[in-house]
Amino acid sequence: MRDKILKALIASGKIDERQLEECVKLEAETGQTLDQVLTKKQYLTEEEVLRIFSEIFGMAFVDKLEGIRVPPEYINTVPVQFSRNHNLVAFERDNGTFRVATCSPFDLYPMDDLSSLIGAEVEPVLAPKSEITSLINRAYKAKSDVVDEALGGLDEADIVGLSKEIEESDDLLDMANKAPIIKLVNMILFQALKMRASDIHIQPLEDGVQIRYRIDGILYDMETCPKRVQEAIISRIKVMGKMDIAERRLPQDGRSTIRLGGSEVDLRISSVPTNHGERLVLRILDKSARLYELEDIGLNEKNLEILHRYIYYPNGIIFVTGPTGSGKTTTLYGVLNRINSAEKNIITIEDPIEYHLDTISQIQVASKKGLTFAAGLRSLLRQDPDVMMVGEIRDTETARIAIQAALTGHLVFSTLHTNDASGAVTRMLDIGIEPYLVSSSIVLVIAQRLVRLICPQCKEEMKPNANDVQKLSEVGISPDQLQNGTIARGRGCDNCYNTGFVERTGIYEMLPVDDTTRRQIMAREGSTTIKKSAVERGYTTLRMDGVEKILNKTTTVDEVLKVTQTDIF
Repeated sequence: MRDKILKALIASGKIDERQLEECVKLEAETGQTLDQVLTKKQYLTEEEVLRIFSEIFGMAFVDKLEGIRVPPEYINTVPVQFSRNHNLVAFERDNGTFRVATCSPFDLYPMDDLSSLIGAEVEPVLAPKSEITSLINRAYKAKSDVVDEALGGLDEADIVGLSKEIEESDDLLDMANKAPIIKLVNMILFQALKMRASDIHIQPLEDGVQIRYRIDGILYDMETCPKRVQEAIISRIKVMGKMDIAERRLPQDGRSTIRLGGSEVDLRISSVPTNHGERLVLRILDKSARLYELEDIGLNEKNLEILHRYIYYPNGIIFVTGPTGSGKTTTLYGVLNRINSAEKNIITIEDPIEYHLDTISQIQVASKKGLTFAAGLRSLLRQDPDVMMVGEIRDTETARIAIQAALTGHLVFSTLHTNDASGAVTRMLDIGIEPYLVSSSIVLVIAQRLVRLICPQCKEEMKPNANDVQKLSEVGISPDQLQNGTIARGRGCDNCYNTGFVERTGIYEMLPVDDTTRRQIMAREGSTTIKKSAVERGYTTLRMDGVEKILNKTTTVDEVLKVTQTDIF
């Protein structure tokens, strides 16, 4: 079998005999398995190794585990620690046999232990480690019995002195033997992560504390905690964020990192004093959140083709614009991930770093230490970069340095807060940048918004009523344009928490800065003139892209009306 494996590796054409000998030697010296050595030396990718071994051992290979539901019997029987330590997770049950994903074809003993644990036959299936880890995290996040008793046992005796506790829970799933107030705060965090919330609002009221979650851009009221635990909750969270628990009259900011199973989550914490006590908002940045590919963020074929054309330019500035929370950073990370290669030196300066990218150097802004966007950008120019990403251009100084970088042979990505793509051009002029610099440096402007996607599990099609027809006319759709004469809506189910929507997608407008646009910039023409001229040349506005998604039945007319303006030229 050993010779068969080595011959198959050589026959794949991905590795030569010298490299294989080196790996076999390292395998003996380090005690690592051959598949681990091959990927560590980067002679083969993990997927290439697994595909080769799947053929040798006659095992199935699955490259994606998205949208898969782990059998409840597995979650209830197998401890999360076992699954995580051995990178094993069942993703299907067929006639009493569990199909189990593994990324270690040589590690057979954990499979035997797993079979004993669940009392059933197991069939190993090869899958990438990242997919297995994500599925484990998703599966055990949904296991809610670990927080059922979080609110139990809270009495006055427990609350006295709890605000001074500084012990931090290592893992939200590990709530045993924790003080009741820590259990309560962990429960709030756990439920927010389970429901895909981006923010947690802790709002003191006259007679209680309202917990609210922002899910897919919409705020929902959740638990209401008794007033008597208000100070303990606030103090506990401030301790986690390394904030001053004695200071209650001034706003404060803090940061913390928590773990949920195998995933790490960053929290940005903000407190402000109100008439009923301190109000907290926690922004959740899930480090384990998957990095979206450009094909997954809602770009249609035309926009994807435009984007592909410009992101490989050797120099220039590409702006992504939109309000806070419109997905600008996700788009930029998707672009950087697409163009990342061994031949390019890519450096970013961000506030904060929301995703961690392999082989890309990322710098965190630290204004108190003097590391601003402008100062960091100057330093980046001395690091021989090919591509730079600046989190946001906020002032004239940063804009001038970014333009200087673009004009001296660098590709620069950044964000601006403007209503549409043409507004980005006039914004640069407004902050004092000369028209000739703007026209010669900017190559593409992308404007975007997020709309909620109709839940696939409760999606239903129906004939539009009079109110629907009125709204459709507002975005320029007539009933005869509707496919089958119907519109789509989410009825509401457990999967979408009865909202009718699950997750969000982007709607986009892309403004390539061509010769016509450059002439208009030089003449200091307004954004409306630039936009009107671009539409005449085939440019698609945000609302036009939203209309396409309504007709495709991926979102609703209400969602598009909520985030786009009427196109007035």
